[in-house]
Amino acid sequence: MSLSPRNPKVAVSVVFVAAMFMSIMDVTIVNVTLPTLGREFDVSPAALGTISVGYLASLAVVIPASGWVGDRFGGRRTLLVAIALFTIASMLCGIATSFGELVAFRVLQGVGGGLLTPTGMAMLFRAFPPNERVRASGILTVPTAFAPALGPVLGGLLVTDLSWRWVFFVNLPIGVFALAFGLTFLPRDGESSADRFDLPGFLLSAAGFGLVIVGVSEGPERGWGSPLILAALAVGSVLLAALVAQQLRASAPLLHLRLFADRLFRSTNVVMFLATAAFLGTLYIVALFFQDGLGLTALNSGLSTFPEAVGVMIGSQVASRVLYPAFGPRRVMIGGLLGVGAMAAVMALVGAGTNLWWMRLAMFGLGYAMSHVFVPTQAAAFARISTAETGRASTLFNAQRQLGGAVGIAVLSTALAAVGTTHVVGAGTAPNLMSYHVALLVAAGLALIGAVAALSIHDVDAEHTRVRRVRTRPTRRAVAASEQAA
Repeated sequence: MSLSPRNPKVAVSVVFVAAMFMSIMDVTIVNVTLPTLGREFDVSPAALGTISVGYLASLAVVIPASGWVGDRFGGRRTLLVAIALFTIASMLCGIATSFGELVAFRVLQGVGGGLLTPTGMAMLFRAFPPNERVRASGILTVPTAFAPALGPVLGGLLVTDLSWRWVFFVNLPIGVFALAFGLTFLPRDGESSADRFDLPGFLLSAAGFGLVIVGVSEGPERGWGSPLILAALAVGSVLLAALVAQQLRASAPLLHLRLFADRLFRSTNVVMFLATAAFLGTLYIVALFFQDGLGLTALNSGLSTFPEAVGVMIGSQVASRVLYPAFGPRRVMIGGLLGVGAMAAVMALVGAGTNLWWMRLAMFGLGYAMSHVFVPTQAAAFARISTAETGRASTLFNAQRQLGGAVGIAVLSTALAAVGTTHVVGAGTAPNLMSYHVALLVAAGLALIGAVAALSIHDVDAEHTRVRRVRTRPTRRAVAASEQAA
């Protein structure tokens, strides 16, 4: 492959990886800043959740429509507008003068992020033919798993040495670079291929997904018996059921649910949902475990999490270049999910007196194992999807992955709260490490369920995505001819 930036594969890869890295890192880097923001704006810890929930709800509303928007206005135009919107919203967050302004600008960020990921993924898989999808999946793995680990480290440094505002300003150079590179090198869009906009489907999906995400995200904090949470989940579920019925009848549906009739696409989506729930849930619990359980600073917590990113970088190369071509997606996914479950279980053995390097080694193993899930799942998911349907398939894939992350964090947070993060010791209280251990074991259970789900994948369905590199030695005659020519 030519490495010229004018090569569509290179151009799309550079722009999408930069933009996705910025978008994903923003989630974890903001989490580190929440205590500081609470003091800055004199807001209670319970209310601080609005910063994250507003962003997640905005994503849930926009993602279902992203496939239609990309088809209607073109992938290039949609991706560049999404990057510009996310970058401008980041700047506005950094100069916010009130808590209300900050929440509003986070919602605007969510609009950009909701358009960015599905559109960019669709462009990437259109640029790479099926037999090169595993390479594209290796590219996607970099921001997907590297950014969440870098966020806490960078956030701790910025909050400690500069200001919370730099947590948002750090997005500006990345966004400006991605926008300038994209304007210069991304190929022009072709003809519009979108049907008429499905307004009923959009309204049902926006309300349904929004309410479910809010309910799942706030449930652990407010309590699952809260009337507000019960109402959000009940109404959201009813609306999503109505959405399914409406979409299956619509002549031009917003969400092409019939794509789930393809067994490979259906199975890989289920695996990705469970894997994302286990992985992001584990990262969330580990951050709390380090700071609230073991008493580390935000910076030390981030540095101890960072080996996960190194594991991903190494593992993605092994998975894409060696294991996927040799064994196909099914066995690589199962092995990766078993590895994720094993690493989460190992972390559940870490106590207050355990050397932290054991935890860091487990974090490396978690990232290494998870790369063996990300790479084959993303490569195989679109193996039987036509070019025309890639945008809509990307919408479904990213919608369920977003929901999987929210569900994973909610389930593990509920397990954490059920056991209790503190217990009475003498005349005071101390961290109850058992609660974190239980939550990590729940994450291991989710990974094991994902491994069972991966058994439904048939390698033959993704056979054309496997490229085996065959190295041949030159014959004596060829060597002699070469020497003679020299």
